[in-house]
Amino acid sequence: MALSFLFTAALAAQLLGLPVGAPGAPARHPAYPWLGQPGRPGQALAARFAVPAGCRRVEAAAGTWGAWLRGLPLRPAGTPARLYNGRLKDRQDVVAAVVDIDVGPTDLQQCADAVIRLRAEYLFALDPNRVHFHLTTGYDFWFSDYVAGRTFRVVEEEVQPAPKPVETPTHAALARYLVPTFGYAGTLSLRRELEPVLLAEVLPGDVLIHGGAPGHAVLVVDVAENLATGQRFMLLAQSYMPAQSVHVLRNVAEPALGAWFRVQPAAARVATPEWDFASSELGRF
Repeated sequence: MALSFLFTAALAAQLLGLPVGAPGAPARHPAYPWLGQPGRPGQALAARFAVPAGCRRVEAAAGTWGAWLRGLPLRPAGTPARLYNGRLKDRQDVVAAVVDIDVGPTDLQQCADAVIRLRAEYLFALDPNRVHFHLTTGYDFWFSDYVAGRTFRVVEEEVQPAPKPVETPTHAALARYLVPTFGYAGTLSLRRELEPVLLAEVLPGDVLIHGGAPGHAVLVVDVAENLATGQRFMLLAQSYMPAQSVHVLRNVAEPALGAWFRVQPAAARVATPEWDFASSELGRF
């Protein structure tokens, strides 16, 4: 039997727990537009995590993806990571901090989706017309098309263009756009969005990603470098399965480093608490 599914604003709102429209919505923080309290973000990631001794943060110009990630607001220290349904994540030992961003009430915002979510929020803050992601089928799904009345439907696993009501490019519309994006993009498609980069050259905003079923994605949210030796260290953040709080990872293998992970370009693998990546599985937007 043919499967036909059309993503609409009403369905997206239901999945995300949002109203279909957003009249009277609170003003948003200009850089982190999901926040409902302008000028009052939580403690920034870079303020929470001092660099290892003898290090300094690698350069990231103001307004860049890497600089934006360093400013990510965090929930208060000690906040546990929770699943989309409110239950606690089993492995609290791997959680160094929780990013102050919603998960949504459904099992959608998993590993690659968390990277997509943060990238979409960054681009939306710069220019909503720059937001787009390829689906696993290769379909290039633009936010500007979505608000202009063009979405897609899936018929027998084939993505076809479909009409929808026109709407203004608000943050609530972005949330609705992300529902089908999460549903039909993943590690396979996100891997194709990224350019390969050498581990030795890692920068904030790069992504460790294994495209597969299952696959996983971990976002590099900061990088520091030892001034004397050139040794690099990175802070990592992820969601996981089921969908859960985006959280900064704790280095359980080297507790003395806290949340920083030593970059070892000569090693075959990059070990993170819940997934090991090949050293070649690093990409950049």
